[in-house]
Amino acid sequence: MDARDALNRSTATAIRVALGMLKRRTREAVADGQLTTPELSALAQIDRSGPSTVADLARQQQITPQAMGSTVASLEKHGLVTRSPDPNDRRRSLLTVSGAGSDVLHSGRNAISDRMTVALGESFTDDEVATLAAAAPLLERLAQHL
Repeated sequence: MDARDALNRSTATAIRVALGMLKRRTREAVADGQLTTPELSALAQIDRSGPSTVADLARQQQITPQAMGSTVASLEKHGLVTRSPDPNDRRRSLLTVSGAGSDVLHSGRNAISDRMTVALGESFTDDEVATLAAAAPLLERLAQHL
C-alpha cells in the first residue's frame, strides 16, 4: 500500500467514526415536533437542487424510492413541500420547498442545528469553524460518491 492509499484509508476510517458518532448524537437530539434527519436531509436537498421527483431525491440520498416516499409524505403532511405536475412529463410530480419549509430550513429553529451552533461557539476556534465550513461540501460530495 503506497502512502496515498494509507492516507486515504486512515482518512476514510476517521470520517466514518466521526460521522457515526455525529449521527448517533443527532438522533438523540431530535425532539417531538422536530424534523427527523431524513426529513431535514430531503428538505435541504430540494432546497439546494430545486424541484425534484421522489425518485431523484431517493437516488441523491441513496435510499429506496419507497423510503423516500414515506419521508416526502411526512413533509407534505406538515406543509413543508408542495407537489405539482412536471411540465415535461405530466405523469411525474415535482416537489418544491414551501414557504413554511423554507422558514424551517432557514430559521435556525431546528434543535440539532441549535445544539451544533452552541457547540461550535463554545468549543471551537474561528479557524476550526472555518475548517468545518470548508469540509461540509466535501463531505457531501464524498457521500454522493459512495
